[in-house]
Amino acid sequence: MALYESVFIARQDISSSQAESLAETFADVITNSGGKVAKKEYWGLRNLAYRIKKNRKGHYALLNIDAPPAAIFELERQMRLHDDVLRYLTVRVDALEEGPSAILKSRDDRGGRGGRGRRDDRARDDGPRRARAPSDDSESRGQERSSEAGGGK
Repeated sequence: MALYESVFIARQDISSSQAESLAETFADVITNSGGKVAKKEYWGLRNLAYRIKKNRKGHYALLNIDAPPAAIFELERQMRLHDDVLRYLTVRVDALEEGPSAILKSRDDRGGRGGRGRRDDRARDDGPRRARAPSDDSESRGQERSSEAGGGK
């Protein structure tokens, strides 16, 4: 049997649990056709690079598959017929990747939602701000403007 990686994008209108059950349904198609699914990953709701059927986002899922080619043909046929699937891509690989995929690794490296350019709490708690002393140039400019505004001598 050959090794495959299959990624599909489901519509943004469905819930994440529905997207995961859709991945389960496709995994059942593989097992019923004589193959096995080594790994299932749900990548979450992500932005699309361009609109697909009026959708700006989609639920992404990955299946690592060890199956005969006939099972892959049946899987892709089921994906084509399903209304919730926007796009799919199945690629034959030499070896299946162990552990989490690159998408999940990058999510773990970021540390969740905490590091989105926010300042530290200690940076916010500077205490009262000091008033900046005006420089000599700005004082002299202010006096020149007041003499011009007053009708001048």
